Amino acid sequence: MQFPNIESLIDCDGQISIGNIHPNGSIAVANDQENTLVMLKSRPDESILELLSRLDQAIELAIEDEIITDEVNS
Repeated sequence: MQFPNIESLIDCDGQISIGNIHPNGSIAVANDQENTLVMLKSRPDESILELLSRLDQAIELAIEDEIITDEVNS
Protein backbone atom coordinates (compact mmCIF):
# COMPACT_ATOMS: atom_id res chain seq x y z
CA MET A 1 0.00 0.00 0.00
CA GLN A 2 1.64 3.23 -1.16
CA PHE A 3 -0.39 5.78 0.83
CA PRO A 4 -1.80 3.96 3.88
CA ASN A 5 -2.80 7.09 5.80
CA ILE A 6 -4.74 8.54 2.86
CA GLU A 7 -6.50 5.20 2.41
CA SER A 8 -7.32 4.97 6.12
CA LEU A 9 -8.66 8.53 6.19
CA ILE A 10 -10.92 7.89 3.20
CA ASP A 11 -12.11 4.58 4.69
CA CYS A 12 -13.20 6.53 7.79
CA ASP A 13 -15.31 8.96 5.72
CA GLY A 14 -12.56 11.56 5.34
CA GLN A 15 -11.50 13.06 2.05
CA ILE A 16 -8.62 14.59 0.19
CA SER A 17 -8.65 17.23 -2.54
CA ILE A 18 -5.89 18.35 -4.87
CA GLY A 19 -6.23 21.28 -7.20
CA ASN A 20 -4.92 24.62 -8.36
CA ILE A 21 -6.11 27.48 -6.18
CA HIS A 22 -5.10 30.92 -7.41
CA PRO A 23 -2.79 32.56 -6.33
CA ASN A 24 -1.29 29.70 -4.28
CA GLY A 25 -0.84 27.13 -7.06
CA SER A 26 -1.38 23.43 -6.45
CA ILE A 27 -2.84 22.66 -3.03
CA ALA A 28 -3.50 19.31 -1.33
CA VAL A 29 -6.08 19.25 1.48
CA ALA A 30 -7.13 16.43 3.80
CA ASN A 31 -10.03 16.54 6.21
CA ASP A 32 -12.03 14.20 8.39
CA GLN A 33 -15.74 14.61 9.03
CA GLU A 34 -15.18 17.60 11.31
CA ASN A 35 -11.79 19.23 10.77
CA THR A 36 -9.22 20.14 8.19
CA LEU A 37 -6.12 18.10 9.04
CA VAL A 38 -3.64 19.15 6.36
CA MET A 39 -3.21 21.93 3.79
CA LEU A 40 -0.05 21.65 1.67
CA LYS A 41 1.33 23.87 -1.08
CA SER A 42 3.07 22.09 -3.88
CA ARG A 43 6.79 22.84 -3.93
CA PRO A 44 8.55 23.98 -7.11
CA ASP A 45 9.11 21.00 -9.42
CA GLU A 46 7.30 18.66 -6.97
CA SER A 47 5.44 15.82 -8.71
CA ILE A 48 1.92 14.79 -7.75
CA LEU A 49 3.32 11.55 -6.29
CA GLU A 50 5.72 13.53 -4.12
CA LEU A 51 2.89 15.81 -2.98
CA LEU A 52 0.73 12.77 -2.18
CA SER A 53 3.61 11.26 -0.20
CA ARG A 54 3.96 14.44 1.88
CA LEU A 55 0.18 14.51 2.34
CA ASP A 56 0.20 10.92 3.56
CA GLN A 57 2.95 11.73 6.09
CA ALA A 58 1.15 14.87 7.29
CA ILE A 59 -2.11 12.93 7.76
CA GLU A 60 -0.23 10.51 9.99
CA LEU A 61 1.08 13.43 12.08
CA ALA A 62 -2.43 14.84 12.39
CA ILE A 63 -4.01 11.56 13.46
CA GLU A 64 -1.22 10.18 15.65
CA ASP A 65 0.20 13.36 17.22
CA GLU A 66 -2.58 15.94 16.64
CA ILE A 67 -0.18 18.12 14.61
CA ILE A 68 -2.09 20.11 11.99
CA THR A 69 -0.03 21.15 8.96
CA ASP A 70 -1.15 24.35 7.20
CA GLU A 71 1.21 25.67 4.53
CA VAL A 72 -1.52 27.81 2.95
CA ASN A 73 -2.61 30.09 5.79
CA SER A 74 0.63 30.24 7.76
